[in-house]
Amino acid sequence: MINRYSSRREKLDNSFLTKKLSGARSYDRIAGYFSSSILEVAGEAIETVSGKVRIVCNSGVTREEVQTAKAAQMAQRREWGNSKLEDKCNGLAGRLTKLYQLLSSGKLEVRVAPDDVFGLVHGKAGVITLADGSQTSFLGSVNETGAGWRLNYELMWEDDSLEAVAWVQQEFEYFWNSPYAVPLSDFVVQDIERLSRRQIVPSIDDWREKPDPAGVVVEAPVYRQELGLWEYQKAFIEQAFHDHRLYGGARYVLADQVGLGKTVQLAMSAQLMALYGDKPVLVIVPKTLISQWQEELMSLLLVPSAVWTGKNWHDEQGIDWPDADISHCPRRIGIISQSLIVNAKEEYQEQLLKQCYECVIVDEAHRARRIKYKDKHDWRFDRRNANKLMDFLLKISPRTKSMLLATATPVQMHPIEAWDLLNILSQGNMSVLGSYNSPWRIHRSQGLALISGEEHLPTSSVLECCEWLRDPFPPREEDKQNFGRLRDELRLSDNEFYVSPSKMLDLIDSPACKRRIVRMMTDNFIEQHNPFIRHIVRRSREFLENNGQLPKIEVVLMGEDRAETIPLYNYLQQAYNLSEKFCHSLGRRVRGGGFIKTMLLKRMGSTMIAGRRTAEKMLHWDEPEAADYLLLEEDDAQASQADVSECKQLTSEEKDWLQELIEILKNHEDDDPKYEKLVNILQEKEFARLGCIIFSQYYDSAYWVAEKLSREAYFNTWPIGLYAGGDKSGVFKEGIFQKCTKDELKTAVRQRKIKILIGTDAASEGLNLQSLGSLINLDLPWNPTRLEQRKGRIQRIGQLHDKIFIYNMRYRDSVEDRVHEMLSKRLQEINRIFGQLPDVLDDVWIDVALAKEEEARLLIDSVPNKHPFTIKYEAQTVEHVDWESCAKVLDNQEKRRLLMQSWH
Repeated sequence: MINRYSSRREKLDNSFLTKKLSGARSYDRIAGYFSSSILEVAGEAIETVSGKVRIVCNSGVTREEVQTAKAAQMAQRREWGNSKLEDKCNGLAGRLTKLYQLLSSGKLEVRVAPDDVFGLVHGKAGVITLADGSQTSFLGSVNETGAGWRLNYELMWEDDSLEAVAWVQQEFEYFWNSPYAVPLSDFVVQDIERLSRRQIVPSIDDWREKPDPAGVVVEAPVYRQELGLWEYQKAFIEQAFHDHRLYGGARYVLADQVGLGKTVQLAMSAQLMALYGDKPVLVIVPKTLISQWQEELMSLLLVPSAVWTGKNWHDEQGIDWPDADISHCPRRIGIISQSLIVNAKEEYQEQLLKQCYECVIVDEAHRARRIKYKDKHDWRFDRRNANKLMDFLLKISPRTKSMLLATATPVQMHPIEAWDLLNILSQGNMSVLGSYNSPWRIHRSQGLALISGEEHLPTSSVLECCEWLRDPFPPREEDKQNFGRLRDELRLSDNEFYVSPSKMLDLIDSPACKRRIVRMMTDNFIEQHNPFIRHIVRRSREFLENNGQLPKIEVVLMGEDRAETIPLYNYLQQAYNLSEKFCHSLGRRVRGGGFIKTMLLKRMGSTMIAGRRTAEKMLHWDEPEAADYLLLEEDDAQASQADVSECKQLTSEEKDWLQELIEILKNHEDDDPKYEKLVNILQEKEFARLGCIIFSQYYDSAYWVAEKLSREAYFNTWPIGLYAGGDKSGVFKEGIFQKCTKDELKTAVRQRKIKILIGTDAASEGLNLQSLGSLINLDLPWNPTRLEQRKGRIQRIGQLHDKIFIYNMRYRDSVEDRVHEMLSKRLQEINRIFGQLPDVLDDVWIDVALAKEEEARLLIDSVPNKHPFTIKYEAQTVEHVDWESCAKVLDNQEKRRLLMQSWH
């Protein structure tokens, strides 16, 4: 029998759904999108169904994302978070509780089907097996939502004939059993339970009474629309916030390897400290990272901030504040560049040093260094030998409650660099290196020898052991059984770290305390408990992956063998020889400016087009636009207008070399062997199928490759993305360029609409490409950090592939090739120890380019052979920190109101 229903004539939920489901045996439903309101209309009736309720619904996840369980879970998490149910769940606690109970018990099963496989599922239908065993089917426009059954104008037909029931059941089983239909994410199920208990903390004062980090961040985009945080990240944030509240300030060097999410850990710590206290937060970062910091604060945490442009403050909404000087930031969190400290007028420093801060954060903190080292065993410190950044940090450290320094390489060349970072943290805070008479300050070289195991304390001398123990005295939680009990004996509060000599003598008068101290000292005390590993937090990717704290991402590195290098064919060899002559000539007659003197060789090592255009500009160095072009894509710390002015007056011989070079490259501009190799890698090695990011330092190279690829027969139907600085980003299709924003490009890559992206280093920071499985380095940047930043775009948390492929391209017998040969013996070892190559190795490239190979070898050999700061963090597994179930959340408007306040 056929029954026809119209919502114009009757309420569909009462007249059909509730009535049919009451006491039913089962319910199979093809719906639209999954929504908690499926229980709004038939919750009680569904609970009376004796068997299974199965719902298959649409999802915005893609075909590729459902091919692995991990990717499917991640994609659903993002989609669920983007629905922002937390903003709509007031009054829904009962419904959400029922929904969670049904889902967690297995009575209600939901599978999601990707849009890009099935399209939008407009055919809404269902089969109900009634209490008496008979079946009926229905179809129509009704979606499985409260609005669908109660509010909208909907039409529906019911047909209980065997033929109709079998037909609808067959349609349902097609979707339900499809390999592309995947179970509802565990995160979604657990989040429904959390939302059923959700309460809002209305004011910042209420939150401060019992400050819970989870209540601030659990509904931020990093949780709702991204992948949340790993245990080691939450552990650092909790420790930093704990110290900020209870120890008078957190003082840490965060030295995690590249790609482990240092920025989000620091940003979240900064947010919590800004909310807990009333003073400003200052973030000091390299100029190239300013935009990334502001963007990630807003996109991941919904935290407003302002950036100092050199002239005025620029907030997260793109608004300039021309009337606010550097000491009047319009947001609680202000971001400035390190170059401002290094190059700007002293008045800026003076204004910043008049403030007191809740927290100061410094990214890439290893740039705060001594100007020169006598030798690696010389641990004497003279403030006059500090560079401008280090000098400023030493001055601002006593003016902030907490200070967090971030660097993947706390030791670049000399162990003294780690002590220097701790010395910065220790200004105005005795918990780090103790008092000014502490042996950790006075006997610096002996301290490092002790923690590295090169020397050992004589345990027979209890007094000498006590000197290293009492100043600074370790915190209670580092070892409650020993330090906790000794603190109790000393009546030392948890925020005190200094024990006087007389108190220590009184302590060891107790035989039990003396035995405890001797036992501690014979049990590797110094190696396990010292200021270095206490305040330098160092986690390696290898350890975290091997111990299940991070999913393992295998990196397959290609292009390393000499046979895989690209030959310099006759015409290219001639051009390269001319470049070397030109650079060697500049090197002999021009003082300083190593990067400028070797710039032509750098760009020749990228592509022929980059080499030719650079040579053309160098012939017209006097013209302002030429100098701007040459400096545009150089590291701001390495190149300046002053360097260019040193090189303006070319000799007639140098001009002739440039002219000859230009002619050779013009005559062979379509014969770049590097491009041919690139196409081969994309096709034959299937990098294109996996999705690929191609990196170059230079826009000329990136644009040329993107345009040329889009005209290739194999790729002419593919959109080829170009991701660059400023407004230069866009998409090529069949050689035609269409501008678009960087955000639009990132979205297209995430949705798999773009599988080949060419990016420049100027735009690479903050670019997260977890959906791409391969990377090609069109050129090898001379600043080693750049290479790690590139790899970090795909070897990062959330990567969809278990194995990623990286191909490093270089010309045979080029500077890059010669440096690679020199580094290859130590490259793997250095990278394993430090997680990235120290920045100072960029001087190796300059030395080789200027034919100073012996100096380059000495520099490579001086890199330390071991990293002493992983002991603590690779000797224990981080315990689970449960933030995900937190249901008591700080009101988002209240949080924003406080963070929008200015420094005055």
